Amino acid sequence: MQVNRRQFFKVCAGGLGGSSIVALGFSPTEALAEVRAFKLTRSTETRNTCPYCSVSCGLIMHSLGDGAKNTELSIFHIEGDPDHPVNRGTLCPKGAGLIDFIHSPNRLKYPEYRAPGSNEWTRISWDDAFAKVARLMKDDRDRNFVTTNAAGATVNRWLSVGFLAASASSNESGHLTHKVIRNLGILAFDNQARV
Repeated sequence: MQVNRRQFFKVCAGGLGGSSIVALGFSPTEALAEVRAFKLTRSTETRNTCPYCSVSCGLIMHSLGDGAKNTELSIFHIEGDPDHPVNRGTLCPKGAGLIDFIHSPNRLKYPEYRAPGSNEWTRISWDDAFAKVARLMKDDRDRNFVTTNAAGATVNRWLSVGFLAASASSNESGHLTHKVIRNLGILAFDNQARV
């Protein structure tokens, strides 16, 4: 029998691999008979948008949990959305590592406030955070709102505040944001997509 070098290495590797597996107590017949369930079979799919940059790639987040009362869903897998027109199922390295961002112990989940002159952050409720932002905006607008320019023409401007909108918003949300900001008189308005 004539054996070339490639066939010799195949026979040796197969024999060595088979004998090593059997020596470890692994039975290939039992392993081949087992049917493993696909890990995403029991998961709940939720579509979302990647929060990192202005590209706004589509995501599919898979979570486990039945959604019953007093239970919390746990996200265990994130992948690109193949039906999304922006990324068509692909993700950059930051988007692909988004699961680590979600489960990071350093992730800020609640609003915090640092009083002037203090070096400590204190946790506050969302209602308190929204009320504080609204109060500060109202006070600043009352102080700095310009109704007329030097020529006496009505301008209704608020020049001491700017607004940076999120590019991951839908067209409808962006339209509403633009209307609210312009109705407040804010001129410095931009979108994250231009950053």
